Amino acid sequence: MLDTPRFKPSTTHLDLGSRFFQAVPAATFPRHEVRWRNPRWSAHVGLDTLSDDAWVRHFGQFEALPGSLPEPIALAYHGHQFRNYNPDLGDGRGFLFAQMIDPDDGRLLDFGTKGSGRTPWSRGGDGKLTLKGAVREILATEMLEALGVNTSKTFSVIETGEALTRGDEPSPTRSAVLVRLSHGHIRIGSFQRHAFAGDQDAIEVLTRHAAKHYFPDLDAGAPMGELAVALVRRVADATARTTADWTAAGFVHGVLNSDNINITGESFDYGPWRFLPEMDPKFTAAYFDDFGLYAFGRQPQAVLWNVSRLAECFTDFAREKDLSDALAGFDDAFNIALSSALSRRLGIAAEDGLRLELGSRLLPTLLETRTPFENIFFDCYGGRDSVRKDIAQKTYAGTRLKSLVTELATCAAAPNAKAEHPYFHGAAPCTLLIEEVEHIWDAISARDDWSVLQAKIDTIETLKSAYGG
Repeated sequence: MLDTPRFKPSTTHLDLGSRFFQAVPAATFPRHEVRWRNPRWSAHVGLDTLSDDAWVRHFGQFEALPGSLPEPIALAYHGHQFRNYNPDLGDGRGFLFAQMIDPDDGRLLDFGTKGSGRTPWSRGGDGKLTLKGAVREILATEMLEALGVNTSKTFSVIETGEALTRGDEPSPTRSAVLVRLSHGHIRIGSFQRHAFAGDQDAIEVLTRHAAKHYFPDLDAGAPMGELAVALVRRVADATARTTADWTAAGFVHGVLNSDNINITGESFDYGPWRFLPEMDPKFTAAYFDDFGLYAFGRQPQAVLWNVSRLAECFTDFAREKDLSDALAGFDDAFNIALSSALSRRLGIAAEDGLRLELGSRLLPTLLETRTPFENIFFDCYGGRDSVRKDIAQKTYAGTRLKSLVTELATCAAAPNAKAEHPYFHGAAPCTLLIEEVEHIWDAISARDDWSVLQAKIDTIETLKSAYGG
């Protein structure tokens, strides 16, 4: 038994039935060395008191958490990958290990894995994860959370003692198993699988389940046509807001396939992600994205395209016009959320952000001036006096940013107290560019030196504290 009142187990996903998942065994590994225990979120869900041995049993050997799922289940779904439909998808190197109820807000939370072994949907792969991939996911989730993005949390990383061969990493390379904490794992591809099979009953079961557990303000017992339209509208709104937060963070997900879009809008599954060095709508994260389909500036279009595929799953239940109307709010939701996110990053009031039309003014100007993306937020946060001095002296003088920065520095009705945080008076902002990620990995790979990773996480924590996250 777990001696903690904060851990509130659940088995909610089992209510869906066997059409939606398949029980699978976890892989056995030659070694288990705990490399990452999320201190903040393990405390939040009441698992921070586990010994390392108990942590390994649950998050490396996948002994069931008391009261939660009795065995792991691999989830079944389809999806469009780079606009090509693939009916052979599903959890190929992961599974849903456990569920619980958030002790503070009552949300359903999932513990999902990455690198936990083969499943019926592995498609010839080994089902494993490289340690470098796990380290990259730690960094992505920590930075995105600090910047206010609705993201999954990297909960655990355990090195597993295998030598893996990969085409995109120097091989052999070290292995790991990762556990992420997420607000659900139902994705657009979950609906697509049953639409592809023509199983309208399964679509209805999944829709009512999603409304009940992820959108409780919706009436899960409403007529199916009405509920389907409401769900599409909510997914469009949630994903628009997340995409706007990516934009304000200068983040490129890299692989926005429909099986990677969570209906809650939560960002997850970080493979070839990148943060922008400078504003560039054509910047891509994935080396295999030959046509820039998921480039930074095309992410809103890509996400809306995927949500449109969700709407198509309901054409037997609702009128196409009603579904189209539900999708139509995406652009407005994105633009409002972008202005709000940029305002938050600049430390000014949201109404000032709307007045300045930040999305339409700031980002194009950053493109023209090739200003390092993170610098503008660091320099201008809260309209600090030092910004005015910089304008007069060197940083923005002689650039097209000067007039906009002057407005940003003076638009707040009152000084932002957070602007006095030591972070904003440092020499430079916290960034997470690819060279930094590679430097962190090089220290681990060459010398088994984890101090460089910890130092970056500490800096990200300072960033988070400065922004009040």
